[in-house]
Amino acid sequence: MAKFNLKEQQESIPQFIRFLIVGTSGTLIDFLILIILKNFGFHTLTANAISFSAGLVNNYYWNSHWTYKDTFGKRSLDQFLKFAVVSLLGLGFNSYILFLLETPIEKLLGIPGLGYLPAKVIATAVVLFWNYLANRKWTFNSSNNPLIKGE
Repeated sequence: MAKFNLKEQQESIPQFIRFLIVGTSGTLIDFLILIILKNFGFHTLTANAISFSAGLVNNYYWNSHWTYKDTFGKRSLDQFLKFAVVSLLGLGFNSYILFLLETPIEKLLGIPGLGYLPAKVIATAVVLFWNYLANRKWTFNSSNNPLIKGE
C-alpha cells in the first residue's frame, strides 16, 4: 500500500507547475509544426508524429534541466530511454485520440479540414497526465535509479 507523504505532495506542486510550463512550450512547438506540416499537405498522423517528436526533444531538455532538477547532472542514457518510452506511448495515445476524433469533430462543427486542431487539443490534455505521472514515477524518480540512488 502506498504511503501518503504530505511533504512530498507539497513539494510536487511547484514541480507540476514547472512541468506545465515546459509542457506548454513543447505543446506550442508541437502545434506550430503540426499546423505548418498540415498546410504543406502532410497526412495528419504523419504530421502529428513529427510535431510530437519536436515537442518531445524540447520537453526532455527542459524537464531534465529544470522540472526534475534533483536529477540534474545525473542524466543517463537509461533516463533518456525511459523518457522516450513514456513519450512514445504518449504519442500512441495522442495519435489514437486524434484519429478517433478528427472526422467526428469536423462533422460536428462543420469545419472540413480543421477537425484535427480541436482533436489535438483534447488528445494533448489527456496525454498530459500520462506523461507527468509516468515521468515523475519512473523516468525522473531518483529512488528508482541505481545511478542516482547510490550517491
